[in-house]
Amino acid sequence: MKVILIEDVKGTGKKGDVVNVSDGFATNCLFKKHQAVEATAQALNDLKNKKSSHDHKIEVEKKEATEIADKLRDKKVVVQAKAGTGGRLFGAVTAKEVAENIKKQYGVDIDKRKITLSAEIKSFGDFSAEIKLYTGIQTKIIVSVVE
Repeated sequence: MKVILIEDVKGTGKKGDVVNVSDGFATNCLFKKHQAVEATAQALNDLKNKKSSHDHKIEVEKKEATEIADKLRDKKVVVQAKAGTGGRLFGAVTAKEVAENIKKQYGVDIDKRKITLSAEIKSFGDFSAEIKLYTGIQTKIIVSVVE
C-alpha cells in the first residue's frame, strides 16, 4: 500500500515521503498513530502543492536576505554609550543595542541573535560585527561606539 508520511518514521522514511508499506503495517500502526495517510490522487496533489509553496517561501526569504545583506554590506552603525572615568563604558554594547541602532539608521529589522560581535565592546572605537541573515548569506558591518 502506498502512503504519504505525515511525520518521520524510523526505518520507513521522512516526513513528506511517499513509501510502499504492507497493508497491515499501514492500517495497524501508521494510520492509528496518525503518522501517515493513504496516497490517493488528492493527497498526492496536496503534497505537491505544499512542497511548491514551501520552495517558493524559501526562495523569497533568500531573496530578502540577499537584499538586506547588500544594503548593509560594510556600513557603519553608530552606537552612543555613556562612559565612566578613563573612557571605559558603563557595561558593554550588546547585540541588542546594535540591532536597535541598525533599525534606527537603516530601517532594517534584524534579530539580535543573528548578530555576532567580534569581541566584547567595552570601550569607544570601531569594532566589526557579522550578521548571519540566512544559511550561506551573511554580511559584515562596522560598529562605531561614540560618547
